[in-house]
Amino acid sequence: MAEKSAAAPKTESHDPDFPEAFLQFMRKGWRDEELTVAPRAEVPNYEKRRADLSSAFPGETLIIPSGNEKVRSNDTEYPFRPGSDFFYLTGDRDPDSVLVLHPTGSGHEAVLFTHQRNSKDTDAFFRSRNGELWVGRTHTLSEKSTELGLQTAPLGALGSVLAGSAPGRTRVLRGFDANVDRAILAYEPDKEKPRDRELAWTLSELKLVKDEWEITQLQDAIDATVRGFEDVARVLPADRAVKERLLEGVFGLRARHDGNDVGYGSIVGAGAHATILHWVRNTGVTTPGDLLLMDMGVEGHNFYTADVTRTVPVNGVFTPLQRQVYDIVHQSQQAGMDAIRPGVEYRHIHRTCMRVLAEGLHDLGLLPVSVDEAMDEKSTVYRRWTLHGFGHMLGIDVHDCSNARNENYRDGNLAEGYVLTVEPGLYFQPEDELVPAELRGVGVRIEDDVLVTADGYRNLSAGLPRSSADVEAWMAAQREAGPRLPE
Repeated sequence: MAEKSAAAPKTESHDPDFPEAFLQFMRKGWRDEELTVAPRAEVPNYEKRRADLSSAFPGETLIIPSGNEKVRSNDTEYPFRPGSDFFYLTGDRDPDSVLVLHPTGSGHEAVLFTHQRNSKDTDAFFRSRNGELWVGRTHTLSEKSTELGLQTAPLGALGSVLAGSAPGRTRVLRGFDANVDRAILAYEPDKEKPRDRELAWTLSELKLVKDEWEITQLQDAIDATVRGFEDVARVLPADRAVKERLLEGVFGLRARHDGNDVGYGSIVGAGAHATILHWVRNTGVTTPGDLLLMDMGVEGHNFYTADVTRTVPVNGVFTPLQRQVYDIVHQSQQAGMDAIRPGVEYRHIHRTCMRVLAEGLHDLGLLPVSVDEAMDEKSTVYRRWTLHGFGHMLGIDVHDCSNARNENYRDGNLAEGYVLTVEPGLYFQPEDELVPAELRGVGVRIEDDVLVTADGYRNLSAGLPRSSADVEAWMAAQREAGPRLPE
């Protein structure tokens, strides 16, 4: 694998052919600025994670790429975010980097293969779109090594390392870097080799229990999310329509100001759009008297993300029917939270939430069978109006630990340090002829981020109200406070 920036500078499609006089002029008169770098405070966390991974695979070479930039259109890319497992082990944010854990007698030696700095020694610093006149001063290998507490090597040296990896003693985290995948496939032709899947699930299961630093990162992201919801409530008119995208943008401003970005595409569903589980087009408008469902989360500076949903009455007051549906969902969520503690089956939380929803649907006169019959695994007809489970793990990914084995996640038990969402919902589609007309187009979801503690749980997103009465009071308070800019 040759060093991309040195072999083929990345240029714009409309770049001119520079005359030699200009090139000669650009090569002179530049001062080189030194970067002051120091080890990051979180370096010990990354070192411990690498050690934990190392102990799971003694004597084997482990390869974890950061991923590559993705084209958005023509010669422009999406903003780059490193693969979560890679960042979890390194703290590095750059594309194309690859972490290699080489086996040693006492464990593993970690080496980060990454781009060398496009210094002013070559024309790449002003000709390449990765050059420093385009993207700013970048780290030398030595500077990055100091900051991350990791041995570094030029990306161009990776090819020989991959070629020399022992067949049958190498594992790669696949799907992030096609060049790495192809290099390992040269002697391991089965792309879905179980040994590679074992690396992926081991990384996911290492992430199940959050340490104190990770919980702090999550709490910071959640606190910023609370402020973002407040920002939206403060600009949401009670008496006229506004575009869903206005509200999405207001929250996005908070996410970019207080964090890295949004952790996922914001769902802003006004009226019947609230019944569409992944409504991310956000092309509608609010209507006074309708409900507004907002599923949004700030991703923090270290990529840990919040995931919070609130459903609010646009005019500030629930109608009696809206309140009835909302209270069913709130009771379901509270029952699920109350069941959380170490040792409890993950599926028990699901069954607890779903039973309350089924009972509420029965009270609304919608279930065609009894609650017990609806809850039977051979039936589950109540799911027509809820569809999804009670929640998921949360962390450096919004759907964290997704490669974990079922027996250690969805079929397993909760443990202290797990962080999960609790997000029951009821959704009555506009075209559903099995519900009364007044219910059609009503959707409610309430979602919070919950830490499993030694004796129960802690709601990390308790800064936002949940009961129908508290939501109404909160809406009134935010509107009275008025719009604000992030400080």
